[in-house]
Amino acid sequence: MSPTGTLYTVSAPSGAGKTSLVNALIDSSKNLRVSVSHTTRDKRPGETDGVDYHFISETQFLGMLERAEFLEHANVFGNLYGTSQLWVEEQLAAGIDVILEIDWQGAAQVKRLRPDTLSIFILPPSRLTLLQRLTARGQDDAATIDGRMAKAVEEMSHYVESDFLVVNDDFDHALAGLQSIIQCQRLKTSKQQVTQEALLGSLFD
Repeated sequence: MSPTGTLYTVSAPSGAGKTSLVNALIDSSKNLRVSVSHTTRDKRPGETDGVDYHFISETQFLGMLERAEFLEHANVFGNLYGTSQLWVEEQLAAGIDVILEIDWQGAAQVKRLRPDTLSIFILPPSRLTLLQRLTARGQDDAATIDGRMAKAVEEMSHYVESDFLVVNDDFDHALAGLQSIIQCQRLKTSKQQVTQEALLGSLFD
């Protein structure tokens, strides 16, 4: 028998390294999956539909919204993003931990609906580092980068609403921090009573 999975939200300003860290966390952990969000934004070079995002039209998105199919949704930089409620519930019921890569607004929505959700916020080590990371992408012009920096400063102020805070000053160190959060939750007595049911039964027969 598997315990119910844990739902995590991971938020960060653009350029903080959230996606790279989450991908590495998924690769290094068992029974842990990241939700693939639905979005109306255009697909970027190198992205794959159904892997990075489910790319859909605004009409499709609004239809799903009307049918209450999203656990959370948000408007970010003029694009709509949403998380499939059914998919998340199915994974958690199967004992699989789920990570939602969403902004602080979405994280707050999920927390209200599911108070047992654990929220993680990732910060860059400095504003300069954040600017360098945004510029290094080579995908945006100066005006767009300035806009993203201004938005990032506002977003970062919401770190106080999270359960855990990880600073991505060193990738391996930040990854180890995320792994520790997952492992600590899995070692909670309530979960171990399920996963170690046979052992506990044999110890006290």
